[in-house]
Amino acid sequence: MRSRPPGPGLLAAWLLATVPAPLLFFDWSHRWEEDQPISTALWWPVLAAPVFAALAAARQPRRAGLPLAVTGSTLATAVLLGVSLAFFRWVVPLTGEARWGRALLTGLALAVGGALVGYAAGTRLPERDARPASPRGWLVGGLAVALGALLAQTAVRLGAEDSTTDQGREYGGVGPYATSAGRFTAPAAGTYAIFSGSLAEPDCQVTDGATVRSAEPVSVPPADYGTDAATLAWVATVRVPATGAWTLSCRTADPEASYVVGDVPEIRGAVRSLIHWPVGVIWLIGAAPGLLILGDTVRRRRATGFPPR
Repeated sequence: MRSRPPGPGLLAAWLLATVPAPLLFFDWSHRWEEDQPISTALWWPVLAAPVFAALAAARQPRRAGLPLAVTGSTLATAVLLGVSLAFFRWVVPLTGEARWGRALLTGLALAVGGALVGYAAGTRLPERDARPASPRGWLVGGLAVALGALLAQTAVRLGAEDSTTDQGREYGGVGPYATSAGRFTAPAAGTYAIFSGSLAEPDCQVTDGATVRSAEPVSVPPADYGTDAATLAWVATVRVPATGAWTLSCRTADPEASYVVGDVPEIRGAVRSLIHWPVGVIWLIGAAPGLLILGDTVRRRRATGFPPR
C-alpha cells in the first residue's frame, strides 16, 4: 500500500503561507523604510513544516501503516521546505544573514513530530479511500487562482524592495514637484531608472536635442524608494547612449505625477529580472496552484461519475 501524496489544496496552502505571507506580514507591520531581514522570513516555512506534515499524515490510508505514512509525509514536507528556503536564498535574498542548515534541520525535526501527531489524529477519523466530488472544489480553485495571481505580483514587488542593496543617486526630474524642469546630466552612458510617486504607467523619453530615447515601463514596479520626504516607485528604465545634458519628458494620466531620473537600484537575486517579466506570466505562475485544484476537481468528478458542467 503506497502513501497518498499531498493534494493540490495542501500545496496551495503551503505556498501561500511560506512565500507571500512573510513578505505581506512584514509590510503591514513595519514602516516603509525598514527592509525585511531574511531571519524573520525563514520562520514561516520552518513553523509551517509540522502543520503541513500533520495534515499530510492525517489523510494517509490506515493500511499504509505508521512508518510509511510518516516517512511519505516527512519527505513531501522536506521537498516543499527546500523549495521555500531556495526561494529566499536565490529568488528573493533579503537583507541579513541566515543559518540555512539549522533552518532546514529544525523544519525537518518539527515535520517528523507533526507527522506522528497527524497520523495519530487521523486514525480517529473515518477511513476515506476516495474523496467524493464536491462543488466546493470549483469555488476553492477559483478563489486560489484569483488570489494566487494577485499575491504573486505583490510578492515580486515586495521581494524586489526588500532585496535592494543600493538605490544610487538622483540626477533630475520633471513634474509639479520637481525643481530641475526635466534637465539632468548623465555621468555615463548606460541604463537609468525613472522613479515616480505615482504608479500610473508613464510614457517617458529623454532627449539631448538630437537623439531621443524612449523609456521601457517596469512591469512590476517596486516601491519604497526615495527619502523620508517622498516615497518613490521604480516605474521605467531608459538607456542613455552618451554622457552630457539630457531632458526628461513624461506623459501620464496622472496630472500630479512627478518623475525623477536616477541610478538603477541594485537588487539581489532572480527577482531583479522578475520585475521586468510580463505581468501575465507572473499572474500565471501565481495561479498555478489554483489551476491544480480545478484540475483535481475535474478528475474526481469524472472518477465518481459526475462529468464537469
